[in-house]
Amino acid sequence: MQAFTAARGPDTPDEIWLLEHPPVFTLGLAGKREHILQTTDIPIIPIDRGGQVTYHGPGQVVAYLLLDLKRRGYGVRELVARMEQAVIDLLAGYAITAERRERAPGVYVAGKKIAALGLRIKHGMSYHGLALNVDMDLTPFNHINPCGYAGLEATQLKDLCVAADWETVSRELGALLQERL
Repeated sequence: MQAFTAARGPDTPDEIWLLEHPPVFTLGLAGKREHILQTTDIPIIPIDRGGQVTYHGPGQVVAYLLLDLKRRGYGVRELVARMEQAVIDLLAGYAITAERRERAPGVYVAGKKIAALGLRIKHGMSYHGLALNVDMDLTPFNHINPCGYAGLEATQLKDLCVAADWETVSRELGALLQERL
């Protein structure tokens, strides 16, 4: 992401990368170690996105958004709103009511976080993105204060009685992100 962003020219097409990570905690630029409540064998990697600590692992769709915001004509707040709306719309397609929260980027269902957002904007170019929990082991979220919020619970599509697999959700999310961005 960093190399792609650094090498971009004015005509470089935007890209969305959809992937799955092995188990890893990522600690954003504002990340405080006190939000890691218990160390485990899962690596903790400091990264250059905004935000605090989160967990990534198998069964989670991670979407990296490599966008030229200047060319698109909007800033980070609108980008965040568009990302959240894509997830909210995806969940609505499964008859799940989701919402965003003021000053707490991400998407929530019944007070639990189902999607986390973390971005880096450099010279008007975005990278990093969002993570949507599909069908994964949520236990590692108990070892952190997700996004810096003590007691914040995570949820996933599987726990909301959605049987869609990673590939299906990834494809649907990618299409919605392309439409909304």
